[in-house]
Amino acid sequence: MGKRAYNFNAGPAALPLEVLERAQAEFVEFQGTGMSIMEMSHRGAVYESVHNEAQERLLGLLGNPSGYKTLFLQGGASTQFAMIPMNLLPQGRKAGYVMTGSWASKAAKEAKLIGDVYTAASTESDKYTRVPSQSELEIQGDTAYVHITSNETIEGTQFAEYPDTGGVPLIADLSSDIFCRPLEIEKFGMIYAGAQKNLGPSGVTVVVAREELLAAEAKNIPAVFRYNTHLSNNSLYNTPPSFSIYMVNQTLRWIEEQGGLQGIEEKNRAKAQLLYKEIDGSGGFYSGVAQESSRSIMNVTFRLGSEELDKAFAKESERQGFVGLKGHRSVGGLRASIYNAVPRENVEALADFMRDFVKRNG
Repeated sequence: MGKRAYNFNAGPAALPLEVLERAQAEFVEFQGTGMSIMEMSHRGAVYESVHNEAQERLLGLLGNPSGYKTLFLQGGASTQFAMIPMNLLPQGRKAGYVMTGSWASKAAKEAKLIGDVYTAASTESDKYTRVPSQSELEIQGDTAYVHITSNETIEGTQFAEYPDTGGVPLIADLSSDIFCRPLEIEKFGMIYAGAQKNLGPSGVTVVVAREELLAAEAKNIPAVFRYNTHLSNNSLYNTPPSFSIYMVNQTLRWIEEQGGLQGIEEKNRAKAQLLYKEIDGSGGFYSGVAQESSRSIMNVTFRLGSEELDKAFAKESERQGFVGLKGHRSVGGLRASIYNAVPRENVEALADFMRDFVKRNG
């Protein structure tokens, strides 16, 4: 195998090398069955054991909370933007959305097609460079749930502490920071995440929720869009993305081997600090996009003094083997996505490049 790229893609993103190597070893034949896991029936005992093990590992990393269930669904977080209000926003009630950037806006836009939605808090006036404080949260009466986006990949902001919504269920899109740190799942009615950033390859979406929310009747929508359909069928109502779920199981196993969520958090914060140190210590050559109190430890967003310098940085970094550092096309700038599987050595190499770029261009 040749040298692996310095992969800072925002998603699909880096996977642990150990996971890739294990998958490679089992790819053609899985556990003596004479088949790849991609070839076997999802109704068979071999696949079901992998499926169930992934669910158990996931809840185990959350401390095996009582009353919570896991679903493996398809369609990414974008499908959840619609499924959540379809299932959990009945007529005559409201949903509060906390507006923190691009993905929160997309979630709210979809929900407005289904029911009554209001803005529970917003940082749009600050160009989404921070997340709201608890004091900015305003929950109206008859609110069925409050929705937040835990980490905005485009703007590079992240909730350091999650809001307290009282007795109203809190639902969170954790697509870009799930399992980057310990999580008190009891604070949430539901969390959901596309797998392609911290949990595995694209193709499967993880939902963890209180059982009573998933079991709620929603007879006026197609069966495949009902949470209770998937709950009662152990996420096997239709053919699941079996290989993606197998990879999630392997990635969860890898997280356990890193010391669980506490161990992963220590590594992630150390990686993020390497880059923020270069930004803050550059004498203004680099400027961080997110306000310091809301900085993400998953997506480090920054700019240089001009659009020309941004382009020069991106172009030269590509020549040196760095992948995915261009900011999102909607905002420009630079972005280093340093998800769980991005090795510290890659981040150290980027910090060295940033330091050298300042010397030659500052």
